[in-house]
Amino acid sequence: MRIVVLAQGKLKERALRELVDDYLGRVRRYARCDEIEVKDAGDLARAVPKDAVLVALEVDGERLSSVEFSARLSHWGARAKGIVAFVIGGAEGLPPALSAEAAARLSLSSFTLPHRLARLMLAEQIYRAFTLLRGEPYARE
Repeated sequence: MRIVVLAQGKLKERALRELVDDYLGRVRRYARCDEIEVKDAGDLARAVPKDAVLVALEVDGERLSSVEFSARLSHWGARAKGIVAFVIGGAEGLPPALSAEAAARLSLSSFTLPHRLARLMLAEQIYRAFTLLRGEPYARE
């Protein structure tokens, strides 16, 4: 499986950058994992890897528990070429055309989150999903 976290904007805050890097590093124990940062919303669609299962993170998306998310991640990873691309937009969200192309639309919270915090939460949930799938003790579900 290959995980791609595609986000609009650069993560500039040192503390957040370190946390995201830590969780994505942990994910790399289980799967290839790339993070792609693009400058503007127009670049998002062009950066989605060919044949990826596209998962859009949106405020009005489906809300899943960590257990449900891990099962869904396993399912997505088993499709096509095993590439799962999570897309996080900027302050204006995702372009409607990109959202419409998504295989799934997920929400990380009922709260409105800044995109940089959403990236951290996504990285942690991807790591948690892999530990759940492997029955490891990190996730206490």
